[in-house]
This record gives sequence, structure tokens and C-alpha cells, in this order.
Amino acid sequence: MNEISTQSSASRLTKVSKVLVTQSRPADEKSPYFDLASKFNITIDFRPFIQIQGVSYKDFRRQKINILEHTAIIFTSRNAIDHFFRICQEGRIEVPADMKYFCISEQTANYLQKYIVIRKRKIFSGTKTAVELFDLIKKHKTEKFLFPCSNIRHNDIPEFMDISGLHLSEAVMYETVSTDLSDLDIQSFDIIAFFSPSGVTSLFNNFPEFKQNDIRMAAFGPTTAKAITEAGLILDIEAPLPNAPSMTGALELYIKKANNL
Repeated sequence: MNEISTQSSASRLTKVSKVLVTQSRPADEKSPYFDLASKFNITIDFRPFIQIQGVSYKDFRRQKINILEHTAIIFTSRNAIDHFFRICQEGRIEVPADMKYFCISEQTANYLQKYIVIRKRKIFSGTKTAVELFDLIKKHKTEKFLFPCSNIRHNDIPEFMDISGLHLSEAVMYETVSTDLSDLDIQSFDIIAFFSPSGVTSLFNNFPEFKQNDIRMAAFGPTTAKAITEAGLILDIEAPLPNAPSMTGALELYIKKANNL
């Protein structure tokens, strides 16, 4: 990976014509990314750098986890729900009607209706954060919790359960893996926008000899920003900021400066 350049931020502030967003193309044609491209007459390409891959039932069994020994499931994403029920289907496991579900948000809880009749089940949900979920979990201390998760996950839930002395089994049911980007001309972009540390890892998995040169790096969130700098890259654009709460907002502020608009 690169050594951090000593170039000043002013010398890197060159014209932006082409941006790579390391996510899938938005389905909504009213996305602010399209407004940005039109407003500044620039090209914005979309390419997910990471993808979700299910763990096989055979590999799941190697974890020696018995789903039916648990009385409650913690769900933090739709991916977790999809792969939990996939594993149950492949293993011919019938989830009991009295199983309790603790979901990170109402949106996640509502997604359960793809697999179960939610009005007949015991479902608890926070609004967005794990902290709100913890308050609900504290009221059910005697449950045996199962946490379907990825091979890459935040530590907050396992740490809380451990400190609180609650029973938790982590079950890796899906993995975050690098996408094959071998057809991508990575050096043709003026800005690459990242949204997770895994995206930065994917960059170097695909392009081990990658040199940043004049490519500007944008990061959403502190963990992504840290991953960029720890990879020896220069972080040029960071979001969210008070005056730019979104990635598109941060890009717009930067492009205005770089393109002298």
C-alpha cells in the first residue's frame, strides 16, 4: 500500500470530471447523485466493491450451533433475516411459534413478514441504534439469544451481552467478500467514494499495486475514514459534516472548489 503523500491539499484540488461511487446504482432516478452529475456536468459511475455471500449449511454446522436451543433471535439487517431463514430451510429446521425476535429497527422488523406472520409472533424493535435494542433486551434477561451475523460485524452487541452476563451465540451465516473489479480502469477516476472499511480492503484485494497519485478519496463515516488513512492513502473528502450530512453534499462542496464554480 502507498506511503502517505506529503502533497498539500491545495495541490490536489484539481478539476473533477469522473467520480466512482463504490455502491450499486440507485434505483431511484431522482437520486441526488444524478442531480450532482447533471449540475456539474460530470460522470458518476457506480460499482459495488463488496458483496454478501451466504455461508453454506455445511459450514454453518461446523460452528456447532443448535438454533432450536435458543429462545430469541437478534436481527440487525435484512441480510441477517434472509440468511437465517435460508439456513433453517436448508437444515429443515422449523422455527417455533414462540420464538422471540429482537430487531434493530422497525424497518427490519417489518421485513420479517417475508418469512413469518408477524402479528402472531413476539417481535421487539428499536428505532435505529443498538443502544435502544439493549434496553429491550435487558427486560428479557432469561432468554437464550442467537445473533445471526456476517464474518465482519460491529462489536457492540456481543460486548453488551458479555458485560450484562446474558446468553449469546454468534452464528456466522453470511460473509462480506470483495467483488471482482478486474475489468475496472481504476486510474481513470478523479474521486473514489467509499462507505465501509471493507470497500477499502476490496480496492487492494483487486489492485494490490494501486497507487493513489491524484485520485481523491472520499469516506462516509469515521471507520471508513480511518481505514483509508491506515491504508496509507490521503483522505480528501469526509462525510458526514455539519454542512454536508451526506456523501453527495460533501462531494458537491469539494467539486465546487476543485472546479472553481
